[in-house]
Amino acid sequence: MFNQDRWKEILQVLTTNWFRTILTAFGVFWGIFILILLLSAGKGLENGIRSNFGDIATNTMFTWTQKATKAYKGLPKDRIYYYDTDDVPALWNNIDGLRFVSPRNQSGGFNGGGNVVRGLKTGAFSIYGDYPEIIKQQPMDITSGRFINQLDIEQKRKVAIIGIDVRNSLYEKDEEVLGTYIKINNVNFMVIGTYKKNENNGNNQAQKEIYTPFTTFSQVFNRGNNIGWMAITAVDGTPITDIKEQIFALLKERHRIHPEDARAIGHFDLFEEFSRVQRLFGALRFIGYFVGILVLLSGVIGVSNIMLIVVKERTKEIGIRRALGESPWSIKKQILMESIFLTIISGMAGIVMGALTIYGVNFILDSNGPVPMFANPSVNLGVVSIALIILIITGLFAGFIPANSAIRVRPIEALRTE
Repeated sequence: MFNQDRWKEILQVLTTNWFRTILTAFGVFWGIFILILLLSAGKGLENGIRSNFGDIATNTMFTWTQKATKAYKGLPKDRIYYYDTDDVPALWNNIDGLRFVSPRNQSGGFNGGGNVVRGLKTGAFSIYGDYPEIIKQQPMDITSGRFINQLDIEQKRKVAIIGIDVRNSLYEKDEEVLGTYIKINNVNFMVIGTYKKNENNGNNQAQKEIYTPFTTFSQVFNRGNNIGWMAITAVDGTPITDIKEQIFALLKERHRIHPEDARAIGHFDLFEEFSRVQRLFGALRFIGYFVGILVLLSGVIGVSNIMLIVVKERTKEIGIRRALGESPWSIKKQILMESIFLTIISGMAGIVMGALTIYGVNFILDSNGPVPMFANPSVNLGVVSIALIILIITGLFAGFIPANSAIRVRPIEALRTE
């Protein structure tokens, strides 16, 4: 391995016909380059899709009421019903594995009227009535002040936490926000905090929301005990998908809904959707490795074929070396080292080019802003290590057949070769 004469011989053999060597190396270079690009593109897609989930707790389900489509216990079909605040303790007492149960109400929205007023400025924003736990289910950064607490709930305080876009719409740039009042549907609320959500998909709607205590919202906007919908999160290790049917059965029983009425309860299972995305990520990684390795193997086959030609051209030389007493293993080792050296050098060039390409793509993305469904394509060090191992192994295989062919040459026959 550290014999200087051997390395000089390897370089001489590879540079004698440099154009053929470059064409041979290009197959391995292209294979490892494609492998890295496919894996980085898959990672970029994965990052982009994950960003759409934001920081929301993925083991969460949202559920709301819809029309009952079947008559049951004397009640007609197509009736409208609502969840109520008594459903929350009922879920806690009867369903195991729950971490958070957050009842929610909402008013207004992006397409609504000017439901929020401050001085001469108005805006159309989504108003939520929530419990403090919602910030653990839909995380947000509190940029000033604080979020809703339990005293706000118990005392039904008229307080509000506003998004940064709400602040920019209703306040001047350097104006103090905390302690001021905004009028929501003609009811005054004191601003106690501002927040910002991480939205990487270019949608700023999440910054145009206002949060108020659930009890206050229900009282001032005449919602009574009704609940618009609930955000339910299961404990770690218990997928919400596994217990959602128990939740539905309990809610149907409490509101006298036919047990087989599948459309009376609407829901969105975030854990189930995230699991599907995870399976998609796995499939993309498999396809990336599969296609990349096949392209790499085609390059390795090219290396093996060229090494066979090299051995054929050096038949007389090998015969002379054998006649002078060089061992078959020494000749075999020479061929294997040439094959491994050519494979690793061309493969490393492919890795470097792949890394430069990924850097260029990330630079363009950073310069032009976020792209929906695609972000930060990258390949970790583990993938590069795997690529190096693949290169070493394939280099051995590429040289194995030519090396065996070289040692099978009988010296006397090799010396007669022209």
